[in-house]
Amino acid sequence: MKNNNNNNKKENSTEAARHAEKHSHESHKGSDACVSCSHEHGHSESHLFSNKHHHRHQHGHNHAANEKTIKGLIIAFIINMLLSLAEIAGGIIGGSIALIADALHNAFDAFSILIAVIAYKIGKKNPDDEYTFGYKRAETIGGFINLILLFVSGLYLMCEGIGRLFKPEEINGSLIIWISVIALIIDAATAKLSHSGAHGSSNMKMLFIHNLADAFGSIGVIASGLCVIYLGWNFIDGIVAILIAAYMISQAIVSFKPIMKILMNAMPEGLSADAIKSELLQIKGVKDIHHIHIWNIDEGRIAFACHAVAADIKAGELIKQALNEKFSIEHSTIQIETDRCACDICC
Repeated sequence: MKNNNNNNKKENSTEAARHAEKHSHESHKGSDACVSCSHEHGHSESHLFSNKHHHRHQHGHNHAANEKTIKGLIIAFIINMLLSLAEIAGGIIGGSIALIADALHNAFDAFSILIAVIAYKIGKKNPDDEYTFGYKRAETIGGFINLILLFVSGLYLMCEGIGRLFKPEEINGSLIIWISVIALIIDAATAKLSHSGAHGSSNMKMLFIHNLADAFGSIGVIASGLCVIYLGWNFIDGIVAILIAAYMISQAIVSFKPIMKILMNAMPEGLSADAIKSELLQIKGVKDIHHIHIWNIDEGRIAFACHAVAADIKAGELIKQALNEKFSIEHSTIQIETDRCACDICC
């Protein structure tokens, strides 16, 4: 009886192994069929090749935009807003346009932080049928809105500062000095806070630079207050306001081109279509590369699409590998052609 049970167990085990082997073989066939289907369409999609790299990318980079950094940004936003309100009140009471200028500059930095936080939250949303590339470009759009406001406010403060040069007003030097000292301490603390993520994020790096500039602006207002107290130079307030306004305008102008290049799907900085084409033509079996498109999906991702004339469909994988390794382009779509497009405009 015992021997019969053992025999039954062995037979059941053998049958289960055969069933598992058959199931594994069928799954493998299904997988091969899927890949073949992709090849028959003549397109080589990025995700078929870059899964391994994408996994490495996700874990290999120290993304500054994490929950801990976001909490720090919220603290920085609150600090800067409280500082701005205090400076505006002090500027009105003390009669200092320079202090109000510095307050508005701090307020714009605060709103930049808020935009970064909101954009991060929006950017976490998964792509959908309407926004197939996702929501990451929301930060760029927010930056463009902030840029326009910064430029307009800079022009307003420039006019006010010039007016103060020709018609100086009495200033409470002691009041603006005390407020500016507090502002300097807060600016320095906020700069230290944003500096913690500056090495892993260009966004945080810009926030750090802005906060550092705010600290220098506070020093300028302190100097203005001292000149009023000891030298009676009320006009110096207008000069400091003009300098702060000039900085705001210059930052808006400098930031305009990079933002517009992303919004207009221009060639990403540091890349050249000719250089990429030259590199890809060195791949064995690739006869021609044309219909090239390269653009920023958002500030951190680059997309590439082209038509490639090659005898072997597998050339698409080699092209994606070269794009990944040579130019750090992960998102690519390669259409393989056996002969050059007959039409004048490829589509």
